[in-house]
Amino acid sequence: MAGIQPQDDLLKMTHRENWRMQHERLHIKHRGHEAMHAEMVLILIATLVVAQIVLVQWKQRHHRSYNLVTLVQMWVVPLYFTIKLYWWRFLSMWGMFSVITSYIIFRATRKPLSCRTPRMVYKWFLLIYKLSYAVGVLGYLAIMFTMFGFNVFFRIKAEDSMDVGVIMLFYGLYYGVMGRDFAEICSDYMASTIGYYNKGGIPSRSLSGDICAVCGQRILVEVEEEGLIEDTFQLSCGHIFHEFCIRGWCIVGKKQTCPYCNEKVDLKRMMNNPWEKTHVLYGQLLDWLRYLVAWQPIIIGIVHGINFSLGLE
Repeated sequence: MAGIQPQDDLLKMTHRENWRMQHERLHIKHRGHEAMHAEMVLILIATLVVAQIVLVQWKQRHHRSYNLVTLVQMWVVPLYFTIKLYWWRFLSMWGMFSVITSYIIFRATRKPLSCRTPRMVYKWFLLIYKLSYAVGVLGYLAIMFTMFGFNVFFRIKAEDSMDVGVIMLFYGLYYGVMGRDFAEICSDYMASTIGYYNKGGIPSRSLSGDICAVCGQRILVEVEEEGLIEDTFQLSCGHIFHEFCIRGWCIVGKKQTCPYCNEKVDLKRMMNNPWEKTHVLYGQLLDWLRYLVAWQPIIIGIVHGINFSLGLE
């Protein structure tokens, strides 16, 4: 019975007590290895610096290949961990997102381009963008809600509310990044298909003044004609578009130029209220987190490989 008692005590321990005991064992195991730990930290820092330099140079010199490889990693790496750790909820959402997005990309890459395709593309990715933004904010608020102890008033366990917050924040950031990257791919294909300007930025064909260059539909509808009445927006270059189309082109598709003449677009002029500015800031945050999600696991794997080859544990 004496040999069984410690196991019984271990089963009676709470999750927090068990974690604390394992943490103390880890400290005892690594005690006296300070020099080796310092060497491992130096290897980690050096690898991060070198990797950052290589990635920045790659992005500057070969932007398209960098974005493509990053997008593939963003799409495949979470799938690997999902199957390995049996995260079926994420796998089902990932599968649904992949199927619908694949159909959207298929439509965006067809030639000739249907007049309804650009609007369908931007509606889908704008929906993903807004949903990911809302879910990410809710996840962040849930984390803050737990850290300030408000979960006690609702009799919610701190572990449960924190888990919900972290999962929602991850979902929002992940699908936000994926949506923006796929939207940019579709925008590139549609811009080349529409073909208003060539690679040198010179217009290759003319555009009628009453046609939106993004969706190809008429901007103004006559009184006796059937059609939707939409708000319009005029860029600094003088070209007029449907407001929904040009906002989708600039914000969702990350395009900073006029779809017709390729002139630089002033996004600050398009933002009418602080809430829309937060969407632009959120988009910049997604661009930064792309490195963390796509490349960080690769860099950590390289660090582990170096440590293993040097005999460091």
